[in-house]
Amino acid sequence: MANPAGQLQADRQGAPVKISPADQAFAKCVKWRVNWVCESCGKQYEEGSQGLHCSHFFSRRHRATRWHPDNAAAHCFSCHQKLGGNPVEFYRWIENHLGAARLQIVEDLKNSIIKIPKSEEKEIARHYREELKRLKDRRDSGETGYLEFEGWQ
Repeated sequence: MANPAGQLQADRQGAPVKISPADQAFAKCVKWRVNWVCESCGKQYEEGSQGLHCSHFFSRRHRATRWHPDNAAAHCFSCHQKLGGNPVEFYRWIENHLGAARLQIVEDLKNSIIKIPKSEEKEIARHYREELKRLKDRRDSGETGYLEFEGWQ
């Protein structure tokens, strides 16, 4: 079942993290950038499928990286569970996926003292809804493969 805005979901450490409209718009961008394909096993999903997840590398509780495009991938439920349950394997997957330099940028941002106030979440949601529209337009015009989208800020 889809998470309606405001529903709580547990992060990897079991702490509750609220699913906001910004989270929902960001997750859709992550799935559309790969055209609804699991980035680990390659399984194709139908648009809107609940079987494909937005899998964050560093927990969503780290607000500086919560909506960073390099901090998430589209993973099917099975791959999400497998990678999420094995941090060493997940880290290797991320490093292979992003490359060491991009991973280091995200890791440094995660460890920074940057704070994103909740008051900015409406702007973040708006930004990712616009990015989602651009991704869909690109798909509709025939673009295939991995499509980058602009991060917020």
